[in-house]
Amino acid sequence: MLKIEDITYSVEGRPLFEGASATIPTGHKVGLVGRNGAGKTTLFRLIRGELALEGGSISLPSRARIGGVAQEVPSSETSLLDTVLAADEERAALLAESQTATDPTRIAEIQSRLADIDAWSAEARASSILKGLGFDTDQQRMPCSAFSGGWRMRVALAGVLFSQPDLLLLDEPTNYLDLEGALWLESYLAKYPHTVLIISHDRGLLNRAVQGILHLDNRKLTYWSGPYDQFARQMAERRAVLAAEAKKQEARRAHLQSFVDRFKAKASKATQAQSRVKMLEKMTPITAPEDAKRVVFTFPEPEELSPPIINLEGAAVGYGGPPVLRKLSLRIDQDDRIALLGRNGEGKSTLSKLLAGKLQACEGRVHRSGKLRIGYFAQHQVDELHVDETPLQHLQRLRPDEGQPKLRARLAGFGLMADQAETVVGRLSGGQKARLSLLLATIDAPHLLILDEPTNHLDIESREALVEALTEYSGAVILVSHDMHLLSLVADRLWLVKGGAVTPFTEDLEAYRRMLLSGEDEVKNAAKPIEKTKKIGRDEILSLRAEVRKCEERIAKLEEMHGKLSAKLADPALYDDAKIHELESWNRKFAECEEAMTKAEALWIAAQEALDAAEAG
Repeated sequence: MLKIEDITYSVEGRPLFEGASATIPTGHKVGLVGRNGAGKTTLFRLIRGELALEGGSISLPSRARIGGVAQEVPSSETSLLDTVLAADEERAALLAESQTATDPTRIAEIQSRLADIDAWSAEARASSILKGLGFDTDQQRMPCSAFSGGWRMRVALAGVLFSQPDLLLLDEPTNYLDLEGALWLESYLAKYPHTVLIISHDRGLLNRAVQGILHLDNRKLTYWSGPYDQFARQMAERRAVLAAEAKKQEARRAHLQSFVDRFKAKASKATQAQSRVKMLEKMTPITAPEDAKRVVFTFPEPEELSPPIINLEGAAVGYGGPPVLRKLSLRIDQDDRIALLGRNGEGKSTLSKLLAGKLQACEGRVHRSGKLRIGYFAQHQVDELHVDETPLQHLQRLRPDEGQPKLRARLAGFGLMADQAETVVGRLSGGQKARLSLLLATIDAPHLLILDEPTNHLDIESREALVEALTEYSGAVILVSHDMHLLSLVADRLWLVKGGAVTPFTEDLEAYRRMLLSGEDEVKNAAKPIEKTKKIGRDEILSLRAEVRKCEERIAKLEEMHGKLSAKLADPALYDDAKIHELESWNRKFAECEEAMTKAEALWIAAQEALDAAEAG
């Protein structure tokens, strides 16, 4: 087991740990959580012995191996598979020695040990891990130099998983994984045969892959059994109890002090007053716990546009060669919340770029509303910030006519307060950079917000704030994320990007997760109905009902808009010669609304028929 006993450690005079203790049982998987800057990564360095403790001790069983992803695999000509195989240093050393050993006894020892560590199945195990993290068989034979830094981080992760250390330390491993890789990692860690300590802000992983939560707070460590949601619930209950006790004690203290103040000068009450003074002195203060700092995102609200805001008819898109995606017939309305699903390399980012106008269709038509504004956030944009400029300077470039008070208010609306506003980007944390990029993506009040992995570097509180902001936001959202918790709370439609096509995924995220983990390649989608021989499941019926409700809500909105347009066209003043161009505009909007109503009613009929058939079956 891992024993942390009464440790003390400071950084530049600021204490991170003071008498902190915890015990992690052998074989347990534990999530390490705490506020940004609390010292989680420092604890990992202390466990590895990279930093010297000021007091206390950290102990592991003798000969226990500690492993973690310290940095990405260097760019080299070694293949991915060989790089991962080399991560098991004992196996590599034994194989090398077996080529030169001449002593029969030593040769027998080597062969025996190779059998003990299952060395002969190593290539298959390494290949399986690489596949789970997104590398197909051909890619596994390619050199590391053929891949970017983010992909080489995956190779580094594959290497440490393959080497199976007795204590596995993982620091935000899902930051460089897509949804499919993150789900595979959850499943792998749940079956990992040794102890795991993982720093993560991914609630899904902390709920499904760990048996306990190690909470770093106020320079102390507290171990809580159970997944993250259970920990959060217990913490909330504990805060409520302590806050109530602190309030009661404060009232009691005030009452005693009042008695002392009133009667300490009276001889007849002096003994009683002195008694109450002693009671006050003996009273151990109960400090109400400090609530987590409220985190917010403030998205500006766009005006409403006539639906659809984007309509694709037989579109195809690529990068100069054969199209990556073909025959795209898709519609997006301003109230849509769409999550893009699909394995890496299938074209999710390509579709995002097409919708954002960063790629042009090579076939078909893409119609965008004339006044449409689009906000686009991608992972790489955080790296494209000007590291030698402050967040305030970034905004001044975009809004030269706005005064500093308004610009600072915009920054505060994304949690970048006065200190961060004047700090150069190069010195900001990853989370603060992500907040700035989100602000820049939404500053023009976009009608459509496209978010590609927005939660990387955001802590749990910031992710919850992002969910709230997206829920209240009145524009459309296209979301690509490895965070299942975020997707489940924000998205009400799922699109599957697979095999060069984009089709609605008619089941829910949990069904998609089960499908990925079971290794299924074929997926049921709306474009290719599959005859079912088994009874329709409850989850699918609920999904169909939700689709019907969405269709009904869309029709209601269109009918409301139709009524407003009819009233506008009934205004005699609109038919003056001076307003002939305005009349044409209103007539065009009226025609678009009627066309949209026709399509919406057709979608509603199809959805209702599908639901009726499912319920009848």
